[in-house]
Amino acid sequence: MSVWTIWGSTHYHWRQGVAIGSISLLLFACAAPPEASAPVSPSPPPSVERVVALTSLSADLVQRLDADKLVGIPGSRLLQDDPRFQDMSVVSEGRTPPNLETIVALEPDLVIGAVGFHDQVLQKLEQLNISTLRTEMGSLQNLEQLTLALATQLGAEPTAIQAQYQACSPADFGSQPSILVLTSQQPLLAPNKDSWAGDLLTRFQFQNVVADLQGSGPFSGYVTLSAEKVLEANPEILITVEAAPGMLDALRTEPFWQQLSAVQSGQVHQADYYGLINPGSLQAIQTACQFLQTLQD
Repeated sequence: MSVWTIWGSTHYHWRQGVAIGSISLLLFACAAPPEASAPVSPSPPPSVERVVALTSLSADLVQRLDADKLVGIPGSRLLQDDPRFQDMSVVSEGRTPPNLETIVALEPDLVIGAVGFHDQVLQKLEQLNISTLRTEMGSLQNLEQLTLALATQLGAEPTAIQAQYQACSPADFGSQPSILVLTSQQPLLAPNKDSWAGDLLTRFQFQNVVADLQGSGPFSGYVTLSAEKVLEANPEILITVEAAPGMLDALRTEPFWQQLSAVQSGQVHQADYYGLINPGSLQAIQTACQFLQTLQD
């Protein structure tokens, strides 16, 4: 049994048989990475033949690296209509925990899950001597690390996937307008720089008006805002994410809405939850990056 750990965005360790932490790579919000330590030369990890992915992004990565080795996937809407995943064993549905018996029956060499979402089932799998990989995706650099680590473990070539990340590495257009991304209306939630969305905004050189604010809520990387704070920030561009149906319509009824510069200048845009907030899949990420590119001056 082995447990992988990837710390921060600078290097990774691989140890046999014992967890030394959790892979710092998300799925919804991320904690700040730990301080970097001296680089370590990892021992070559053993190749795996059967992988169960508990997140849509890890399923997408494994399928693209070596489709024959993916044996189990989550019940995600991003995968349901994708012909690549037809007839694949589904180990979870919606917000229900993954089915431990279904996973074990697939006889995986490796199970990939998300920190904070799959801790319990991953711990049980480790007790059964099944290797696990814990992921926490907070930046594109984390995704690049995960891609390389999985390619090594699967004995696959990552070049084609790495080329897709270029859409999220734009040319230097100089400083961009101020921007605010709202993911919720009750309460008003926005990603700071310590989130997947915040990292993308930084890459595209937008001035995230809440980049340096720290929240005290349950979601690391996100801050709760008052109407007064939104008015004070008064971003030039406003993005709303339809995490819940009708959110934009609800925001339009708020007393502060018409006072915002972005509203008055027609710079209010909608984005999909997947890609910008939750990485979701490589296609969703690419779509989000192309969307941000259209907003650049």
